[in-house]
Amino acid sequence: MKKKLINIYIDFKSPYAYLAIEPSIKFANNNKLKINWLPYVLEIPDYLGSAKVDDQGNVIESNRNDHQWRRVKYSYMDCRRHANMRNIIVRGPQKIWNTQLISIALLWTKNNNFELTKSFINHVFKNFWKRELDIENYNVINNVLKDIGISTNGFEDWSIHEGKRELEIVMNEANENGVFGVPSYFINNELFWGREHLPMIKARLTGNYDALI
Repeated sequence: MKKKLINIYIDFKSPYAYLAIEPSIKFANNNKLKINWLPYVLEIPDYLGSAKVDDQGNVIESNRNDHQWRRVKYSYMDCRRHANMRNIIVRGPQKIWNTQLISIALLWTKNNNFELTKSFINHVFKNFWKRELDIENYNVINNVLKDIGISTNGFEDWSIHEGKRELEIVMNEANENGVFGVPSYFINNELFWGREHLPMIKARLTGNYDALI
């Protein structure tokens, strides 16, 4: 029996996406779904402003208003609550990262070493949220690919040209499907935002809504 496909959009700078990886994999396995991991580059400054902090957590640059700061602080508090229950390290980033290059690297991995996609995703999330990975640095990303066993032959030129165009296609399709945040799940032409909607997705697939009441 052919598995039904579920598109899952992620952005490596989102702690919510990080915390959704393992639950999403378990959910897909339990419900006989095939995951298509897709990058979605969030433009956080558009709705939450931007800021930079030093190693001690002191704000050294900011254009956020009070409301935006409250939302950001709550989000990380919420993520840490869930992360602590699972012994996952989530350290607040010191700036808003540009995840275009690491997103292109995800597409490269899928195209060239598909069986290592999960390893790539887990490695990047784990080390980035420990503040041990510069996801804007080409050499760092190139070494990550090599360490995992992913081919890097031609990656630099591909990332500049074909990879950039492929990411643009993925983003355009995501936007057309209504994606605006991560993690987002798209299945049977229906969009769900957030891992808390996994029970609703199961209900949609099975027609059994009793567990949701």
